[in-house]
Amino acid sequence: MAPLQRTAFATRAIHQDSELSGAEVAASLSLSTTFRHPDPEVDGVEPGYDDEWDPSRPSRDVYSRETKPTTTRAEHVLSSIIGQPTILFPSGMAAFWAILLHVRPDIIAITGGYGGCHEAIKIYRRTKGEDQVQLIQLDDEYPHGKKLLVWVETPLNPLGTSRSLDKYAKRAHAAGGILGVDSTFGPPPMQDPFKWGVDIVMHSGTKYLNGHSDLLAGTVSVRDKADWLKLWNDRTFTGANIGSLDVWLLLRSLRTLDVRVKRQSKTATRLAQWLATQVGGGVVDKVYHTSLQDNADELLGPGKQMELGPACFSVVLKSKDMASRLPNKLKLFIHATSLGGVESLIEHRIISDPSENPCLVRLSIGLEDFDDLKDDWEHAMQAVRQ
Repeated sequence: MAPLQRTAFATRAIHQDSELSGAEVAASLSLSTTFRHPDPEVDGVEPGYDDEWDPSRPSRDVYSRETKPTTTRAEHVLSSIIGQPTILFPSGMAAFWAILLHVRPDIIAITGGYGGCHEAIKIYRRTKGEDQVQLIQLDDEYPHGKKLLVWVETPLNPLGTSRSLDKYAKRAHAAGGILGVDSTFGPPPMQDPFKWGVDIVMHSGTKYLNGHSDLLAGTVSVRDKADWLKLWNDRTFTGANIGSLDVWLLLRSLRTLDVRVKRQSKTATRLAQWLATQVGGGVVDKVYHTSLQDNADELLGPGKQMELGPACFSVVLKSKDMASRLPNKLKLFIHATSLGGVESLIEHRIISDPSENPCLVRLSIGLEDFDDLKDDWEHAMQAVRQ
């Protein structure tokens, strides 16, 4: 397996699990929940778990809540392309909850980002004792002497703007804290948070890692194998297991991750920059995207935090009425929540988040042709102007 680690990202996404496959070319779907114990007289090994049994690379499977072939294969691929030991969960929310259980912070620094994480923090505070868990803003001073989790989402939901991971890594570590990042909007190969000092990386695998709008999944990646084993133990005994079909669909999807993300990023960046030229035309008021930030040159480009621009970004329209009507005037954008699929989506964001700007629409760019998406927007803008 070592030589494969020296191959390119796209190659590892396809072949990293090859040693775990049989004669089949496409990955097999294993649905069994239980597996035969070996016969010592025939197989030469005793039933149960030997001293060398490793759940990240099990010599045999016993019960699917612990390990199963398809999950092991998917975690091998994910660990390779994300760059550190990675474990699967049944959703992004389950992955974030696993991080809270793993770190058990006394102080959480968080500002904005996905509302579901804020709701999970409310539950965590309720279970631990609300007076035992302090919430502060990302740019507040970080206290010393308590267990601190600095939680950064970048690129940021729903805007598609980016924050400096290097900045928050230095601040978190200076205070003895842990830096975790929700990198859902910045999947590999868009960005590698570990290069910038991050300790824990989470993805809602439902989005780009899957890319086909047909499964729920979450991932947690850590630098230390011991942390992976603790997360595996927690997953096993809290029952936070992902289903076999979802894992199999995810494994299928990872094969095309490189080409999908690069195409989506290129089209989204072009579309965001074109939409920015429409400001002042009576429909578009502002466009948010990493490439349009004042500090874009510091964060985006080869060798920078983001190798590629995000494929999900937001547009503020002139009025709430326009934001409500425009999604249904588009022909190639589906008015729906979520992101990362091969089809382009648009959402009047207050439908999912009532606290959001009522004039804001969020775009998730799929694999359609740029000129077709641009023409679609031109016709839709003309329709709402009338």
